Amino acid sequence: MTDSSDSDTSPLLEAKEFDESSVFTPEALLENARRQKSLPKQSVPDICILDPDGDIVRQLIATGEAREDEAWPGYHTDLYRFERNGEEFGIVGCAVGASFAVLVAEQLFAAGCRFLISVTSSGQIVPKDDPPYFVLIERALRDEGTSHHYRTTSRYATLSNELRASVEAACKTVSRSVYIGATWTTDAPFRETETAIERAKSEEILAVEMEAAALYTFAEVREVPVVCFAHVTNQMGQTEDDFEKGEADGSQDALEVIDAAATAWRSSD
Repeated sequence: MTDSSDSDTSPLLEAKEFDESSVFTPEALLENARRQKSLPKQSVPDICILDPDGDIVRQLIATGEAREDEAWPGYHTDLYRFERNGEEFGIVGCAVGASFAVLVAEQLFAAGCRFLISVTSSGQIVPKDDPPYFVLIERALRDEGTSHHYRTTSRYATLSNELRASVEAACKTVSRSVYIGATWTTDAPFRETETAIERAKSEEILAVEMEAAALYTFAEVREVPVVCFAHVTNQMGQTEDDFEKGEADGSQDALEVIDAAATAWRSSD
């Protein structure tokens, strides 16, 4: 019998028993966090947002629009609540990267979230405009690890067709340009080599980011609605004006996109 410890095969791509339930669950994590912190059981808002850069959260706090949810039992994050156009949202900042984003997504849906929106800054690959602008991510190249724990190997993770159509239509009202296309999700932003970038260009990938492929795979497996936007703000540090998002660090533009996605989901809910 061969000792698997002697194999050069990465365990990431070995059989995962995708239909087998996890022993460790987000419900158990939240239940124990509430017990340890003496927190009441309280649902999060129907619509929640992941803000990996934290710019939206910081702006909402600075303007007094957001308040911390003191009943949120997440160990690694803070949840804030705010209202726009009569809709209450929950938002978590600085959950950067595929594994962190899905960790938080699992917890949010276990705590009562019904629709999740992610808006992440990203680097331009195939230009559609001068940054900053948005991409509604219709598919994401699975060049990260988390998605491979949820579903068998495939090249891309995709947004559901129904959600894509409704959100794309709603985004036509947004003042900042919103394009639709593919992104490359990577776990290693400082390994974006010329070879990897050329591969992405050959597949007409518009931008590189760190969360979408994992979030879309999670959404498909868990059968929950998730939509991801790339906020294209830079050319991977190659120009003097990179990473400039605009007024209020781009938070007002991002909130317009969030409003559009929320309206689209509500109309089809």
